[in-house]
Amino acid sequence: MAEDSQGAAPVNDAASASMRIASFNINGVKARLPRLLEWLSETRPKVACLQEVKSQDEGFPAEEFAKIGYEAIWHGQKGFNGVAILADGIKPIETQRRLPGDDTDEMARYLEADVDGVRIACIYLPNGNPQPGPKFDYKLAWMERLRDRMRDLWALEVPCAVIGDYNVIPQDKDTYSVRAMANDALMQPESRDAYQRLLADGWTDALDTYNPRGGVWTYWDYQAGAWQRDHGFRIDHMLLSPELADRMVAAGVDKEYRGHEKASDHAPVWFEVSRQPASD
Repeated sequence: MAEDSQGAAPVNDAASASMRIASFNINGVKARLPRLLEWLSETRPKVACLQEVKSQDEGFPAEEFAKIGYEAIWHGQKGFNGVAILADGIKPIETQRRLPGDDTDEMARYLEADVDGVRIACIYLPNGNPQPGPKFDYKLAWMERLRDRMRDLWALEVPCAVIGDYNVIPQDKDTYSVRAMANDALMQPESRDAYQRLLADGWTDALDTYNPRGGVWTYWDYQAGAWQRDHGFRIDHMLLSPELADRMVAAGVDKEYRGHEKASDHAPVWFEVSRQPASD
């Protein structure tokens, strides 16, 4: 566990008894590659989902991850978006590329795979700004499509996690300033309602489970000294199916990595689950 991680609960000292699954909006896999390799080597998650890879498929640096033992699948796009799933010592088995429900949507925002007995969906949900407007409409439509897909995953009755950058601030407790974010698409009632519907369907918000009072951020803007002033908010989420939530033993944010040189504007988030379902 990283020394400055937020929101963690005590975990079993036996590393083999738990499995860490993480998410990191890397904000450019090539630009942040040293930071990404540093984080992977130091924290060693079994699975790492990446967003905003900002690389075409042929330019994705898979060989660099292979050098430290990670195999990868990815769905890239030139200059922006892009998602990837990395796994330590095992190849992710791809189950879905692109979010179903709109054949005209070619944005690289969704990738799904099976890893070590867990179905993992890596998402980069649209930002939606400026709102109102077509970008916000696209965000809300995307969230409805995501809900449909999550219903399909739910029906499988398997351990499943849908994790990544949701671009939604769920509640007032999840931002440093309600006033500063009041007009942002991330905090509009429609965005929040769409997120709450996912929870109402039975999914568990891992970070919120361990931080019910809020005040834990996953993103700090590069501007206005946001990091130095701790002006952040929580938009990177990990939603777990009951089959996985029942095995959760910890969750947190590797906050200190946001403070490193040439860091992403997001910090990695993670949760840990026991490798075997808890006994009755």
